[in-house]
Amino acid sequence: MEKPVYGRVLLKISGEALAGDAGRGLDFDVIGQVAQVIKKCVEAGVQVGVVVGGGNFWRGLKDGGDRMERSRADHMGMLATAINSLAVADVLEQHGVQVRVQTAIEMRAVAEPYIRSKAIRHLEKGRVVIFGCGTGNPFFSTDTAAVLRAAEIDADAILLAKNIDGVYSADPKKDANAVKYDAITYDEVLAQHLQVMDSTATSLSMDNKIPVVLFALKDPENIFRVVMGEKIGTVIQD
Repeated sequence: MEKPVYGRVLLKISGEALAGDAGRGLDFDVIGQVAQVIKKCVEAGVQVGVVVGGGNFWRGLKDGGDRMERSRADHMGMLATAINSLAVADVLEQHGVQVRVQTAIEMRAVAEPYIRSKAIRHLEKGRVVIFGCGTGNPFFSTDTAAVLRAAEIDADAILLAKNIDGVYSADPKKDANAVKYDAITYDEVLAQHLQVMDSTATSLSMDNKIPVVLFALKDPENIFRVVMGEKIGTVIQD
């Protein structure tokens, strides 16, 4: 069997992706497929950290809007990611994968508090670590949390599993002439205002020189293909 090209990765999964076609809530068939692929990655020797979004339940800025104080709306979004983290952890355990959930907001009855050294120790022991509650701070997206955790655990790459199969020059749903990039630099993403991640997350990954691979989660097997070096989606790096 070929060796993985990445020894340690941070997988970011959007909340919407976990909801499947329904768009809201949790689709356990989808989560089960993702869990099976994560298990393959672990069995291949890849250390896997996971950050999940919460948009399938609540998006702070979008759902709170001007009807709520922004910090409180964002905290609600963090709690939504905790729900998703526990769901993914449970399904992974059903597939025989050792997993730990760590949260940036302490909730010791259901998860460990985030401790960098402890997270790295779990990864070294072959456990999947799921990081919940974003950064623990309002005004920061879960994309930014994914880059932050990737930098902290010294990940070789960030895998962005989204509902789109790569980075395009424009929204392919609105522009038939949109061009998909196989590779693009951080500077180009920022200069063209491409909706890969928010600008804070993009700048943070650029500053820490962490390559980002964006691909579609529609086929969860793409996760394994990426860690094995297959050219899937779009690679963002210097």
